[in-house]
Amino acid sequence: MEIRKLNTLRGIAALIVVITHFSDATDWLDGSLGGRAGQYGVMLFFLLSGFLMSYLYFDRHFDKANVTRYALARVGRVIPLYLLVVFFSFGTRHVGLDISYDVSETSDLISHLLFLDGESVLWTIAPEIHFYILFIGFWFLASWRPGMVHLVVIAVLITLFLVNFPRPHGDVAGLPYDFHLFRSLPYFLVGMLFGMYYKTYKVPEYLKSSWFVGVLLLVPFLYPEFSPVASDAKRRMWLSYEVLLVMSAVFYCIVFLVPDGSRLLSNRLGDFIGKISYSLYLLHMPILWQVNKLEMSLELKLVVFVLLSTFVAYLSFRFIEKPLAKWIRSIMSRNERLEASQTARC
Repeated sequence: MEIRKLNTLRGIAALIVVITHFSDATDWLDGSLGGRAGQYGVMLFFLLSGFLMSYLYFDRHFDKANVTRYALARVGRVIPLYLLVVFFSFGTRHVGLDISYDVSETSDLISHLLFLDGESVLWTIAPEIHFYILFIGFWFLASWRPGMVHLVVIAVLITLFLVNFPRPHGDVAGLPYDFHLFRSLPYFLVGMLFGMYYKTYKVPEYLKSSWFVGVLLLVPFLYPEFSPVASDAKRRMWLSYEVLLVMSAVFYCIVFLVPDGSRLLSNRLGDFIGKISYSLYLLHMPILWQVNKLEMSLELKLVVFVLLSTFVAYLSFRFIEKPLAKWIRSIMSRNERLEASQTARC
């Protein structure tokens, strides 16, 4: 069952990243919308990812067939476009074209393919894949002892806090690595807990209101240029459980308190931006670098950048993401039919 308003939330997360990067690259509005504030859009992505994993899979039987379907679905959703971007970046750098991400060395290519490192926005794909692997363990735990999921999540959150959210980085055998999982994991886990109860948790009708969309205004309120926080903690987003609390509250209000049929979030524009959000997220930076070279006003650059990024993202979704996902689903269907046929013969 599709939760339509999540399409818009996913689109908003992508737009936060896109606008933040534009502000940083061009100093638009004196860079007030930048300062690494795009991290808040990434946090929403990670909350959404954890939520959807538990919402979609925790009530399915944990067995080999379902785990295989899960793995293929996740691979089909994330990997194909990522691989195309990585190989395109590597290829263009080798022919002297500076039009994509800096994946110039063979060691960089291997690190990206092994999800050890990530250039620019590509860094977020590695923790996403790492969480997909960890989720299988949580899925098994939920099918066996659901209450243990809460204890493990609490233990992980406390441990990460006590060890100050490590970020191991360096190189091994000449391959650079930079693990962001331990800093992003709290967002996956909180989203996972929300998804675990979405189908059974009943919010009183008197608490539901489209006005809760306004809670999204808390996100720009966290931006370094607008934040009332006076210490350097306002730029250490991933190391702060206060930020996790605010972002989780925003997510909770949107998912649980905004009615599913609210036109503020359930609309065609939100559906469109949400569907192309992954392509928009991965492809907007190379477009930004090229647009920023043009001689025009910042406002016109913004319009050209957003329109061109949206158009390219749509083409990517329409001709790359969607066909490849459909192809992978067809593989799953063929395998299931084959297994059913073999079972019938037995």
